[in-house]
Amino acid sequence: MHRKHLQEIPSSSSNVSTGFTWDWDASRTSEFLSSVGVSVLKKDKLGNENTPQDLLVSLPCPPQKRLKVKEKDFVIARRSRLLQEADSGVFWDTLPDELLLAIFAYLPLNDLLKVSLVCKRWHCLSFDESLWQSLDLTGRSLLPGVIGQLLPAGVTVFRCPRSHIGNPLFKTSKPLRVQHMDLSNCTVSAADLQSILCRCEKLQNLSLEGLVLSDDIIKLEELNLSWCDFTATHVKAAVNHVASKVTQLNLSGYRQNLQIPDIKTLVERCPFLVHLDLSDSVMLKPECFQYFHRLFFLQHLCLSRCYQISPAALVELGEIPTLKTLQVFGIVTHRSLQLLRETLPNMKINCSHFTSIARPTVGSKKNREIWGIKCRLTLRNRNGF
Repeated sequence: MHRKHLQEIPSSSSNVSTGFTWDWDASRTSEFLSSVGVSVLKKDKLGNENTPQDLLVSLPCPPQKRLKVKEKDFVIARRSRLLQEADSGVFWDTLPDELLLAIFAYLPLNDLLKVSLVCKRWHCLSFDESLWQSLDLTGRSLLPGVIGQLLPAGVTVFRCPRSHIGNPLFKTSKPLRVQHMDLSNCTVSAADLQSILCRCEKLQNLSLEGLVLSDDIIKLEELNLSWCDFTATHVKAAVNHVASKVTQLNLSGYRQNLQIPDIKTLVERCPFLVHLDLSDSVMLKPECFQYFHRLFFLQHLCLSRCYQISPAALVELGEIPTLKTLQVFGIVTHRSLQLLRETLPNMKINCSHFTSIARPTVGSKKNREIWGIKCRLTLRNRNGF
């Protein structure tokens, strides 16, 4: 297609606006795209940008007869061909913003980033917030600035487990729209993580499982802090900064680093807890049960492999009127379990091996969903999968 066909025709009547402003240094474009596995559009010898041919051929275009003309008739033939193409209505520049957005909605992340380089109009439309509601960057090494450029585009669902996250380098102070975020097993500095979380005022679900965390914990209702590389100092800091409105909390996997005084502090700070998982905390003893009685909304309690708690002591938990389920795997034998179930007939005991607190993905690792939401934008591997 001729270069003139792809030139931008600004329209003041366009009714599609983008809430995201791309302020990226052109000299860093290649580095940014390569960091997320996308190759940059190359230029030909005349300096023209490549046109995504796979998009062009998808539009209906009537066949054009090749005109055999002499050199002196070239101008006339060229004008005639341009008039025919204009009448056919297949100019990219003549398509309304709404139709282009509908086309862009079918593009994977790699191609969406490529078309953003075609012209200013496509660049603006490719970062319309309607296209960026869900984003999956699982298992990627993200250079500094990548997160700071993509999340403000309107992302509400962000899946990024097992990734290396560089400095976000946000260029805006506006709050992010992220509501569901999975950063499980990520490698990220505490300062960079805090820079991301402090902008997520609308978070509903957050998974930080297996992550080194800073002292500040984001305020939300469901929080997974299990099996992080926490020292006893980190645990105390986490307990002291969990928001009071948390109803579901996973603090499993801290073995000697979670102490009974931490439970006391936690109960005082979070009186609305409904689901609490303290599994694999071997320093907990029956003395902590007195604090569980203060949780008037507690329905589900996990104390699996808390080996200093005896099966006989568990009977005391039956006095908590709201408690419906109790997970105590590793503490009771098969025979003791039968006796415990007979003693506490109104309570379900050891009915589930795994907690569901802020677990973004349940089941097969091939499941690409996050809390039941499928991410539309995801990077393809180099082999096409």
